[in-house]
Amino acid sequence: MPGCAHCGGELDIVGNQVGRRDTCPHCGEEVHSCRNCRHFDVTVAKQCKEPFAEVPSDKDEANFCELFQVGEGGLHAKENKDSLLSAAESLFKKK
Repeated sequence: MPGCAHCGGELDIVGNQVGRRDTCPHCGEEVHSCRNCRHFDVTVAKQCKEPFAEVPSDKDEANFCELFQVGEGGLHAKENKDSLLSAAESLFKKK
């Protein structure tokens, strides 16, 4: 089950049926936003893995992207990126 990118709470979504103004039942943040999309990735250009997407500047607000697919979102992506960077940096530290 997908989780909210803002609070990590579970989103009860059937298929990919997310309306533009749907909100998280736990924190009230909008679900149809870049950070909740499976294409969101802070490590790629425009923070979107979908090359044909018109990416909005605000990744937290609801948008009209037709390529939106609910995913784990930015909260989880950021935690994963930070842990990977820490692990890589520790490999090159002098002891």
